[in-house]
Amino acid sequence: MSSSPSSAKTTKPRSAGQPLNRAHSTKERLVLTAERLFALHGLEGVSLRQISTEAGNANNSAVQYHFGSKEGLVQAIFEYRVPAIMRRRRLLAAERGGDDLRSIVEVYLLPILEEAEDVESFYMPFLVQLQRFGLGEHPFDHLPDEFKQPTFHYIASVSAHLEHVPPELRTTRIVQTMSICTHVASDRQLALRHSAPVTPYALHVAELFDGMVGFLQAPVSRATLEALPQAPVVPRWRFVLP
Repeated sequence: MSSSPSSAKTTKPRSAGQPLNRAHSTKERLVLTAERLFALHGLEGVSLRQISTEAGNANNSAVQYHFGSKEGLVQAIFEYRVPAIMRRRRLLAAERGGDDLRSIVEVYLLPILEEAEDVESFYMPFLVQLQRFGLGEHPFDHLPDEFKQPTFHYIASVSAHLEHVPPELRTTRIVQTMSICTHVASDRQLALRHSAPVTPYALHVAELFDGMVGFLQAPVSRATLEALPQAPVVPRWRFVLP
């Protein structure tokens, strides 16, 4: 029997990222500053000089020294956030141990919702900004295989529960739920950051998983089946969520 998301923490969980209340190294300050500025202004709207200045570094070439380029800095943000999220997923998998659809979705996406409860983290809006990248341009493509495999495994695991969905539509449907989760988490984090009223955490999580699981399990309409042969489906991997 799967664990209900209502069993998740009812208070704000700790961020899946590194603790932010300790002294940061120069590289860590640059990573966190870049994540915040990219999230607020987009990758094109922020210069490396601005990141160095905002991070309190008098050396305007600090980013080039530590990361080589803006692309290298984006990769460093993933390398900072993803390992802790992966550890959290492994812990949830060990605690719940279910192979039903809801448990699979919870284990993969709950750490994202937990991360969004930390108003000091800008990882969610950073991911939303990256969704502007086209196919083959997403930094996800350049991550180490160990960072990419959990996502591929998640897609395969969910696909196995969607036998009623044509195979060419399964990945599209799964990736859409990942995108929905990212945007909902980012919107909630923005509300929290500005002290706007939000749904209590446990209800927020339970209701969101209800919706995503329902979307995944939704029957395929006749209209969709009739349109499918006329429009070959290309999975939009830019929406993949590390």
